[in-house]
Amino acid sequence: MVFFMHYCKSTHSLARLLAVLLALWLSISVVCAEGITVRKTEVRFSDGSYQLSADFDIGLNFVVDQALTRGVPLYFITEFTLTRSRWYWLDEVIVKNKQTAKLSYNKLTRQYRITRGSLFQNFSSLGDALRIISHQSAPPIDATLLQNNDNYMAALLLQKGDYIAATRMRLDVTQLPKPLQVNALATQDWNFDSNWYRWIVRPAVSAADRESE
Repeated sequence: MVFFMHYCKSTHSLARLLAVLLALWLSISVVCAEGITVRKTEVRFSDGSYQLSADFDIGLNFVVDQALTRGVPLYFITEFTLTRSRWYWLDEVIVKNKQTAKLSYNKLTRQYRITRGSLFQNFSSLGDALRIISHQSAPPIDATLLQNNDNYMAALLLQKGDYIAATRMRLDVTQLPKPLQVNALATQDWNFDSNWYRWIVRPAVSAADRESE
């Protein structure tokens, strides 16, 4: 009987320990899901042009989500750069692009809206809206228009070597209402920044280049 009671207490203690560990794991998972991280990057060469693109994971915390549902629009800024290293001088900036996506919520229609310039899309759920914002692409660069421009993209098209592409997405707190801007400076609740992610780009080799090798 004593052994049975001791066994039951041990089993109960183990169950409580497992419950605590599970709760801790779930809380860590939620924390890790908040913020902006780079999931995948890509550069494509198609129809005579290059295009940089990136997929991000975006997870809003409780504070930011509540502000959004109460009518505070969020501005996500995505940046792309393409540079070429030079041993004799500063790195050459080949491409530099910045774009803004505004995310807002309409209480009357209960819809989320993404606005880019004069264009907008409506969504019934926050998840659908964030999935669209999470995929970003830089404008395509027409290779045929830039082949004779030595100061711009010709280096990428005519010379062999590797280039460094970089991307970043962040929440622009400067466009928040003034009271929230103060709060954003005092806490980490509004610190949404993927930081710069860099990867190597190898230019496409033309048929003429392959024959000359």
